[in-house]
Amino acid sequence: MLKNFGFLLCLASLIYANDVLEFTDSNFDTNIRQHEVALVKFYAPWCGHCKRLAPEFDRAASVLKQNDPPVALVKVDCTVESNVCGRFGVDGYPTLKIFKNGEVASDYNGPRDADGIVKYMRTKAGPTSRELNSVEEVEKFLSNSDHSVVGFFESSDSSLAAEYKKAADQLAENYRFAHTSNPDVLAKYNHKDQVVIYQPPRLQVKLLPTESVYSGSASASGIVQFVKNEIHGLVGHRTPSNAGDFKRPLVVVLYNVDYVKDVKGSNYVRNRVIKVAQKLNGEALNVNFAVSSVADFSQELSEFGLEGARPDGKYIIARGANNEKFKFNGEYSVENLEQFARDLAAGKLEQHLKSEPIPTSNTDAVRTVVAKNFDEVVNDESKDVLIEFYAPWCGHCKTLAPKYEELAQKLKGENDIVIAKMDATANDVPAPYDVRGFPTLYFAPKNNKNSPLKYEGGREVDDFVKYLARHSTDPLNGFDRSGKKTKAKSDL
Repeated sequence: MLKNFGFLLCLASLIYANDVLEFTDSNFDTNIRQHEVALVKFYAPWCGHCKRLAPEFDRAASVLKQNDPPVALVKVDCTVESNVCGRFGVDGYPTLKIFKNGEVASDYNGPRDADGIVKYMRTKAGPTSRELNSVEEVEKFLSNSDHSVVGFFESSDSSLAAEYKKAADQLAENYRFAHTSNPDVLAKYNHKDQVVIYQPPRLQVKLLPTESVYSGSASASGIVQFVKNEIHGLVGHRTPSNAGDFKRPLVVVLYNVDYVKDVKGSNYVRNRVIKVAQKLNGEALNVNFAVSSVADFSQELSEFGLEGARPDGKYIIARGANNEKFKFNGEYSVENLEQFARDLAAGKLEQHLKSEPIPTSNTDAVRTVVAKNFDEVVNDESKDVLIEFYAPWCGHCKTLAPKYEELAQKLKGENDIVIAKMDATANDVPAPYDVRGFPTLYFAPKNNKNSPLKYEGGREVDDFVKYLARHSTDPLNGFDRSGKKTKAKSDL
């Protein structure tokens, strides 16, 4: 089944591609001035990064074409249109630039997935909160495929309106905001001096309310927290760009979610997830729920060890409060989903770890750590630990390796210090360690394992020695706090 997703994505890209405008040397200047806001992709057909971006760019174009105001997505083939690309200083592919009224406004530094492009570009088109002056304008705003946040104010100068504007300024990159003081609108929607979140039409089902009303005080921080807590409702549609919005512990049901072509089918499964969420929410169990597309999260399924296709195409996974991974291996059913969620809340699930085997012998100066023995070695409360997260293919890691080994040999007599390393490509890295490049080093002191310190110092042996001498919980035996070697008592 998973093999078919590549074909489906290609088919979808053909459908969406018609919404991307293609400009040339001869018409670029004339055409770009016709668009208030445009995102232009300068590319080369042979470029691998361009090929990966193309379907996301195409999907974003179909959404932003319907935005109010619309945002045009444009592509320029630099292997053909060399004049335009040269004028705008394109020296790598893909290069993306934002144009406003025909002029370059800025380089594009936002996400490269469809949802991320849409959210980022919406903030570039108009104010952070759009003013709605009629019932028709509100209806059009609420008809969008994304969530809507609307402030209804009897007076546009009220303190609530001012705080709402501040909240919109903070969150507009991720969510859509509008406001109104039109009497007809206030009467039609029966809201006065209230902030309301509306679920988009595609996610509106009979089981859930379509709106959430803010009941806090007139404060930007309160409104911001309200939006973050309530924007996705009880069971939201989790995508690559909004995955960070969902609170843990989180249970996710992945299946063929498609809110473009199959809203009814997507909500058929989601409705059953909603019923489980409502039941457990009524019992005050601390579990959150979401649905996601298998096509969007195939890599995540691989990380959970769920590469094989399921007969019904449905998968259940979970993230614990500390981002631990849990998976359900049995047959999908509503009953099994409920039990899995209950077991997650009760702490009964076995964590899924991507891990190399625990070394049978671990007597080297640099201790080898894998996911399965991470707690035993790194979280040992009786030891200070310096750990390097590396990748076998990383050139900087290979350069560091002999120095790191020399450091470990130099500190071999320090019983309270452990020098360790872990292959972060073959093992899950636990929270709160944040590894985004290689090598990344952390110092985990005794009795404070929940707050490891990221090592930002030099990478020569003496740099490490001085750092550990200064930061070690107890003084080192062979070095003073400045890192200078001290004489052993037998030498005196």
